[in-house]
Amino acid sequence: MPREKVAAAGHEPVPVAAGLRERVFLVGVEYRTRTRGGGSARSLTAAAQAARDHAATSLVASAPSVPEFSAEESLAELRTLAASAGAEIAGEFLQHRDRPDPATLIGKGKLEEIAGAAASVSANLIIFDHDLTASQQRNIERAVHTRVIDRTQLILDIFAKHARTREGQWQVELAQLEYLLPRLGGRGIEMSQLGGGIGTRGPGETQLETDRRKIYRRIRHVKEQIENVRRIRSQQRQRRESVPVATVALVGYTNAGKSTLFNALTQAGVLASPRMFATLDPTIRAVQLPSKRKVLLSDTVGFIRNLPHTLVSAFRATLEEVQRAALVLQVSDANSPLSSEQDAQVERVLKELEAEKKPRLRVKNKVDLLPAAQRDALRDDSQMVHVSAAKGIGISTLLDRIDQVLEADRPARLRLRIPQDQGKVLALLEARSRVYSRAYQEGWVDLEVEAPESVIRKVKEWIVGDV
Repeated sequence: MPREKVAAAGHEPVPVAAGLRERVFLVGVEYRTRTRGGGSARSLTAAAQAARDHAATSLVASAPSVPEFSAEESLAELRTLAASAGAEIAGEFLQHRDRPDPATLIGKGKLEEIAGAAASVSANLIIFDHDLTASQQRNIERAVHTRVIDRTQLILDIFAKHARTREGQWQVELAQLEYLLPRLGGRGIEMSQLGGGIGTRGPGETQLETDRRKIYRRIRHVKEQIENVRRIRSQQRQRRESVPVATVALVGYTNAGKSTLFNALTQAGVLASPRMFATLDPTIRAVQLPSKRKVLLSDTVGFIRNLPHTLVSAFRATLEEVQRAALVLQVSDANSPLSSEQDAQVERVLKELEAEKKPRLRVKNKVDLLPAAQRDALRDDSQMVHVSAAKGIGISTLLDRIDQVLEADRPARLRLRIPQDQGKVLALLEARSRVYSRAYQEGWVDLEVEAPESVIRKVKEWIVGDV
């Protein structure tokens, strides 16, 4: 018999920057599958089962297995997502089933239980940790008499809440419109409460449920605006690439500490927040490496498991920085028990972006939160560096490792003899190279330096030999 678990959560206050605090009830679903030959049953989250079914029909079915979130872990992540959207968690329900119900996902009997449990804690929104079809969402709302959204709609809502620049807002709006379009027919409770609340932020919903032509026109307009952004970004990238300055892209699971690390490396003062998806708009800053090379560091939107495809497509203009980067820094939360599962999800998104073969350096962040014995046992190697961006631990080691790995504008050691009256050239070498020795004689300066290729080209007439 399938087992169910209903838990009433405590009413701890969830900090919200602004806006309505809704009491939400969370619903997770776990499906059991049997191994071949009648082996023991395995449990998969609903999302994991859907991913497995898709893999079974594709060429990637023979790829190595990827760690999956358990139903409890998935529900815990949904709890964090709901808090990031400004919700107060009123309760949660986790059901174990052999297979999904095509009409209501979890069955009418269980919906009655959920309706009663949600009503008992005065929840005014139910969030499913699973993608719902339009008919499933409609059927569930009729049964529970409460507004219902799914995990994708929750993530889209968080993106809409955190988008600050016009570019970010366009990207989120496009994803929301494309999500909404096939779900217009017969939308009930959700579309009758268009005044606000989680899952309703974003694409100005006036008459969206009745006028598809307006949505199509709006989608075309938003796509044109995003294409203009891509064109401008491409022009900016071409100007950057005309000068030999490599780009290093930070990627990682949401809330892995990318923005905090970005600030530690660049002193940029970018918003760093424990909330999921605090960074949506790309930021690029220059960083000087120990060799005096300059690189551009790009902070990107955090990834998450089963990231909605509409979001990946909408944010492609932003994520192009990852595709064009000379080096990818993959940041993980060393303190998270789900670190390996989160890394696997990042790998999936990188493959979707066709960036999985980029040179990569793994960065384990938040080591200051580990027990002392575990922290002391950590060892850096050529592929991985352990840091605490918040405490400044390991930052110099990370910069050294980036310097070693990065091929672009590779430094070389050489001897120079430069006239003393070439002040600009001497100042350039002082600022952009490592000077190992300096000697003055008869109006000349003899130097031994290690300089990037871009600097060497500017002083090549004074080179007297390699070291």
